[in-house]
Amino acid sequence: MTANADERVEGRGAVLLYEKAEHIAQITFNRPAARNALSPEMLCRFADALLDFQADNGMRVLIVTGAGTQAFCSGGDLGLTLPLLTGDRAPQTRWDHRLLEDPVVFSVTRMREFPLFKPVIAAINGTCVAAGAELLLATDIRIASSEARFAWPEVRRGLIPFAGSLARLPAQLSHCQAMELLLTGAAIDADKALQWGLVNYVVPSADVLPAARKLACEIAANAPVAVAEIKKTAVQSVGLQLSEAFALEQASYDRVMATDDAKEGPRAFIERRPAVYKGK
Repeated sequence: MTANADERVEGRGAVLLYEKAEHIAQITFNRPAARNALSPEMLCRFADALLDFQADNGMRVLIVTGAGTQAFCSGGDLGLTLPLLTGDRAPQTRWDHRLLEDPVVFSVTRMREFPLFKPVIAAINGTCVAAGAELLLATDIRIASSEARFAWPEVRRGLIPFAGSLARLPAQLSHCQAMELLLTGAAIDADKALQWGLVNYVVPSADVLPAARKLACEIAANAPVAVAEIKKTAVQSVGLQLSEAFALEQASYDRVMATDDAKEGPRAFIERRPAVYKGK
């Protein structure tokens, strides 16, 4: 990905890479030797990147991935992060202190209370377990390698998934499928994940990121306000009565129809040219 000079790009030695170009942002968990386990620094930087992405009107789609082919994310670092959260390790670094003291970090990284109404695509190579699998459930479209594995093993460590999985997984799978995964902590392979509807596509490892980028480009070419309103309404409608969901849809319709982009789309079709959307 080529980044412009005025864009914020983490150095290649960073534990988390954040790159922006041509309406598409990419976050890469960059601790491949640790199977991209989430350290306090990674979580803080992840929160900062998400906030930046949400605030940047030029960014329309986010891809989240992990460095290397062994893991998307193997969860919270069992030596650094989990002992810190349980109180078994005292905070030592500024990242430790921020993780414990800044409520924004947990709110944003869970993508639960944080209103991220731009599409998020997960590009999954290898292991996707614990916090990695919890993050997966907050994404909208998922491309997995044929070597990918998925699990919520917290119960085997005396813990529970705590980043929204107890609500999201039963909503995204059947009750019995979700409960099997949550109560046993057992892993499923990519083919099973595809069969159960947990991921959209299973492709060879080398094709994961290109496939994610192709989808991101297709979405980024669409009208940004319409895309955001579709995601917002779909997410907020879950669990509502139909009358309440229809009211949300009507409000989104009113906002979209008032945009210049809503005029540009049909006009471009009639004039047989690509639409030029400006997000307003």
